[in-house]
Amino acid sequence: MGLRDNGSRSADNGATTRSGAVREYEGLAEQAAALADGRVGSVELVRRSLERIDATQGTVNAFRRVRAGAALAEAAAADRRLAAGERLPLLGVPVAVKDDTDVAGEPTAFGCAGEFPPKAADSEAVRRLRAAGAVIVGKTNSCELGQWPFTEGPAFGDTRNPWNPGHTPGGSSGGSAAAVAAGLVPAALGTDGAGSVRIPAAWTHLVGIKPQRGRISTWPDPESFQGITVLGPLARTVRDAALLLDAAAGSHDGDLHRPRPVAARAAADRDPGRLRIALSWKPAFTGTPKPLHPEVRSAVTALARTLAALGHQVEEAEPDYGLIGLAFVPRATTGVREWVARAPDRTLLDRRTREAARLGRLLGGPVLRRARAAERRQHQRVGALFGPYDLMLTPTTAAPPPRIGTLAKMSGWQTDRAMIAACPYAWPWNVLGWPGISVPAGFTAGGLPLGAQLLGPSHSEPLLISLAAQLEGELRWYERWPEAELVGERPEAAERPEAAERPEAAERPRVVGAGRTQPRSLRADGLGGSADAVGL
Repeated sequence: MGLRDNGSRSADNGATTRSGAVREYEGLAEQAAALADGRVGSVELVRRSLERIDATQGTVNAFRRVRAGAALAEAAAADRRLAAGERLPLLGVPVAVKDDTDVAGEPTAFGCAGEFPPKAADSEAVRRLRAAGAVIVGKTNSCELGQWPFTEGPAFGDTRNPWNPGHTPGGSSGGSAAAVAAGLVPAALGTDGAGSVRIPAAWTHLVGIKPQRGRISTWPDPESFQGITVLGPLARTVRDAALLLDAAAGSHDGDLHRPRPVAARAAADRDPGRLRIALSWKPAFTGTPKPLHPEVRSAVTALARTLAALGHQVEEAEPDYGLIGLAFVPRATTGVREWVARAPDRTLLDRRTREAARLGRLLGGPVLRRARAAERRQHQRVGALFGPYDLMLTPTTAAPPPRIGTLAKMSGWQTDRAMIAACPYAWPWNVLGWPGISVPAGFTAGGLPLGAQLLGPSHSEPLLISLAAQLEGELRWYERWPEAELVGERPEAAERPEAAERPEAAERPRVVGAGRTQPRSLRADGLGGSADAVGL
């Protein structure tokens, strides 16, 4: 196992470092296939995962709980089942879940300090992962109750970005994203209540899927955060993310939201056809400034050009969000209040958490009911865009990943303003309950990852996944990995300016392509009209 220096590239395992080394058995689907074919054993893969977690816990700090003994025992059982001829989609593959997701025998602290009791049973999502054969190696870090786009806190320290440990991987599923980006696991589950899968996906060069509300069960909760939070996969490729989505998807009898099933993995192998795509730059109204970083605009513009070169019609167009934020705040703060009630010692909670819970008490009852009742009108208002257009393209975030500590010590109001400014594009889709997917869009001049969002109407995961897979085939973003020395580097060294902005980082392309740094022009293949419409 480990690295082999043959300099080759493969669409299956194609994870090349700048030195040309190729990592073996790194993808979720690749590991599953290698296990089924007998080319590797589950114990070997799980042991490698645990060794990497241990080696990077002092730097990346992705995990809150590591199930070393239990995971190795489950891997040994998986090897016996494989030897007996049993085959399941993920039999023997190591994966991780976020620490707001129940795993039997482990506490669910959700980023909080204090002594939480171990859970007696798996959540429905974990039960389904186990039914698909997955080995849960541990639970990944989250900021306190998933409220912020960073993963830092006194309960567990700072989770750091494998591309530059001086910066955050985002949040609140930052631990899951960091674990995948650093190669500790091939894929992981996160949760997304205001972009908490898509934001860290963008900031760690991953694919992150926010599914339709209810696609993955939230049981033992009938719904999460008053319906705005869903579970979703993080992976290096679209096909791996779709495979994990298929494995985790499904309803429990107690769920409030039970959408019809979709075949996500099969969608990754289908041509999306020629689509009409709205390129949107305008975030929903919040009454606060939300400047778009020029490197983010450049990266998303380049992605729009690639889509047009692939034959799609891309035009600038904006949805009518109305005052959708008035529906988000009561649901989000009520969700915080409900989770705060589970904390064993509320005096250990962040002051901003206690403030949000107090606001949730004020906005509960009639205000919350009106906020939820407005969803049907919001579907109609925003959904009007999906008459002229099939899907929408936006930045995932308005800014690159901030440095560690930037938001962690702010007041509640300062934190709200800063995170809305950095991440204004994702949260409306949580109010709507519709699916979206963040895909890598390149890098800043300093080597920090950026992402773009593909957003669709209700139940549009198959189309979103098909289009993302088509983009992936063109841009081959899975070939780019963090530098090995950054993953294992001491954080204090990474915070020095010379480490954060090394001269060679400026050589990194803003959009990763298959052997080129710029995608084809929008005017390719007779698409001049689309180029003019986008205004590029």
